[in-house]
Amino acid sequence: MKRIIILLTIILSGINSSSFGQVYFTKNGRTSFYSKASVENISADNNQVISVLNTQTGALQFSVLNNAFHFPKAMMEQHFNSDYLESDKYPKSTFKGTVTDISKVDISKDGTYNVSVTGSLEIHGVSKDVTTPGTITVKDGKISGASTFKILLKDYDIQIPSIVKNNIAENIEINVSCNYEKKSSN
Repeated sequence: MKRIIILLTIILSGINSSSFGQVYFTKNGRTSFYSKASVENISADNNQVISVLNTQTGALQFSVLNNAFHFPKAMMEQHFNSDYLESDKYPKSTFKGTVTDISKVDISKDGTYNVSVTGSLEIHGVSKDVTTPGTITVKDGKISGASTFKILLKDYDIQIPSIVKNNIAENIEINVSCNYEKKSSN
């Protein structure tokens, strides 16, 4: 819990304090990934995603604790943290970017808005520029965001030992969803 509070403080400090009226956050967003392979499908969920969205500027940030992913099998979780993501060495994955077309989103009106998100995704100590479609939904004054995109493990220097190469897909589908709360100015 201490780590989550520290990460949220760091992320919020990166947002311009003069625009707090437009800042929304969550500390329990959700991300999951899915790997379809010939031998066995692999999936994991993480409900400790910290995210901040500035609806005025479109600034968007995420921070994910890598060891908070949970797998259906304990052995998968162990290998994920020790062998693949090396969670002790790289404890978190982050995204820092922008909803490039935030002007399409009317936070005063219910609706689902298709948007584009671009920025830098850092996983396993490697940063790559990404652009992906997403949606921002406004319902009864509440904001949620979601996106699904794919990454290649090799782009993030994640090595798959040849002995299990058929068990793990090189292309991983990632889903992100967050229900945001408005950040108060005090």
